Amino acid sequence: MKYAIITGTSRGLGESIAKYLLESGIHVIGIARTDSTELANYAKSNNVTFTHFTCDLSNVVEIENTFEKIKNEVFTDNLTTLYLVNNAAVLDPIDPSMIIKSNDLAYHMQVNSIAPMVLTNLFLKESTETEVTMIGVTITSGAAERPIYGWSAYCSSKASINRYTETVALEQEELKTGNKVIAFSPGIMDTEMQEKIRSTSKQSFIDVNTFIAYKKDNKLKGTDAVAGILVDILNDEGSIENGKIYNVSDYF
Repeated sequence: MKYAIITGTSRGLGESIAKYLLESGIHVIGIARTDSTELANYAKSNNVTFTHFTCDLSNVVEIENTFEKIKNEVFTDNLTTLYLVNNAAVLDPIDPSMIIKSNDLAYHMQVNSIAPMVLTNLFLKESTETEVTMIGVTITSGAAERPIYGWSAYCSSKASINRYTETVALEQEELKTGNKVIAFSPGIMDTEMQEKIRSTSKQSFIDVNTFIAYKKDNKLKGTDAVAGILVDILNDEGSIENGKIYNVSDYF
């Protein structure tokens, strides 16, 4: 039996990833603010299950409590493979760094960096102790590779994910656990995050017109197409390169 745990399943890329994994015969647990009747029905039509857990990813204690609940449900004698997809993330605050409020910065780093690290650490430990193969993936961004005006928080949080992924993969290889950890950069997609970017003032985000043009020129990818590529990578377990930062542009 295979299970996938996905954060941010209520919409966008997370919802699309969940659908493709359910189609693949994998039971899915979604961690999101709101439940999804659509995913529950989708699971039923594919003879698998979808279970929802509400969790505030800005709160470490809540993350740990949610992990304990999921652990008791998922880690049974029938579990063979566990997938963890850290998809949930925030873009705000968008502003020059000297203007950003400390609390906003702390919230951003908690959701984008700390939460996926904590979840990965917890599930890696449990998977290793129970001898279940785990494949973890965190959604990263091209913003991790270059500075972008007004995106000091986002660029930094995604860069931290890339280095974390590489470091954890190195450890797993050295320990010979059989677990694999990767990151996946999905490129620019037609999501609510893109809507947020396009509505930002030029004073806060100097490149806003570039992103407005992406939408106008139909250069935004659909989340289903991007999710399909990631799920294909995950389903080909033997070919997954531990620690690799996969980029969707290599597949389009």
